[in-house]
Amino acid sequence: MGHVRNYVIGDISARYHKLKGDHVIHPMGWDAFGLPAENAAIQFKTHPQDWTLSNIESMKEQLQQLDLDLDWDRELATCKEDYYRHQQELFIDLYNAGLAYKKDALVNWDPVDQTVLANEQVIDGKGWRTGAEVEKKVLSQWFFKITNYAEELLTSLDGLDLWPEKVKVMQKNWIGKSVGAEIKFLISGNEKALNIFTTRPDTIYGATFIAVSINHKIVSEYLDKDQIEKIKKDFANITDAKDKVGVSLNISCKHPLLDKEIPIYIANFVLDNYGEGAIFGCPAHDERDYEFAQKYSLPVIKVIDCDDADLPYTGDGIVVNSPLLNNLKKDQAILKITDFFEKNDIGKKSINYKLRDWGVSRQRYWGCPIPVIYYEDGTYRVLDKSELPVILPYDVSLK
Repeated sequence: MGHVRNYVIGDISARYHKLKGDHVIHPMGWDAFGLPAENAAIQFKTHPQDWTLSNIESMKEQLQQLDLDLDWDRELATCKEDYYRHQQELFIDLYNAGLAYKKDALVNWDPVDQTVLANEQVIDGKGWRTGAEVEKKVLSQWFFKITNYAEELLTSLDGLDLWPEKVKVMQKNWIGKSVGAEIKFLISGNEKALNIFTTRPDTIYGATFIAVSINHKIVSEYLDKDQIEKIKKDFANITDAKDKVGVSLNISCKHPLLDKEIPIYIANFVLDNYGEGAIFGCPAHDERDYEFAQKYSLPVIKVIDCDDADLPYTGDGIVVNSPLLNNLKKDQAILKITDFFEKNDIGKKSINYKLRDWGVSRQRYWGCPIPVIYYEDGTYRVLDKSELPVILPYDVSLK
């Protein structure tokens, strides 16, 4: 009945416009690729193509019995080559424009479905379909550079006068623009630096620890695979999402402005996609950092004027205990310290978005073939349009 309700809306609209004398194109399309069809075909010991096409025929017969105002001469299905060759053309156009690229990326891996999941398909750390514990895995993936358009997407929302305000707010939060600074923290005894994004560079003098994601590249330089897997499991077993848990890497960074060392921890609350997956902790002015500092006996240094009893103090105020910034207000301090970072090659102004480039590598078998040839030496070639379509092979083992 859900399909009846859905298609009757289009039917009413088409008939209404025809009665008004408008010319109406009302085609029918079947979104026919995807993992559910592949899993169902395996379950019923058939092929995804046979399974999908037979379902289309069955559904079409039912819709025709409803006598919907659909132009069946314009019918298409996304699993047919006369449709997906155009997807392949689009991929080639994007690649040639520098908007499609390949890189190793950390992805959500469902060990039961044996496939990559989008972030929204991971519910409380589990695959939305299988309920399996999702693993983080590095795979070679194709991406579209949608982040090139993050600012345009954001500013264009203001012109959408007919959109509900709550929807525009959701979009803004999804794009997630943060203006701040990226600061270099040099690792002690190592020539490398951690790049840390913060929206509060004015609190730099209050930094007393560094926290990185378990998937940060620095972790694999100091811990072996088994140690990392154990920490991942320990983090996954934390039942209270508010519980702040850290593991010391037994290394430290040099404070960029002071002659002191700052310990580096792996922490369960650091997001992989926030900057490069590393933050500096300022316990006096962040509730999360304060809890972490209390738990692991780390210093709490007040750098915004307030009563000690109010710590952690997260409001605005006058900067204190900060030689370069004392007596300045927040906005003044941010501008001054960011300028100082840039002049002294310590950091720079930076804009961070929660929005990430769109990973478009197909999940498993039943999907549009990406028009790329891979050679045995590891190189690859994106095809010319004259070589299309690349047809999905039928004779495969789905196991």
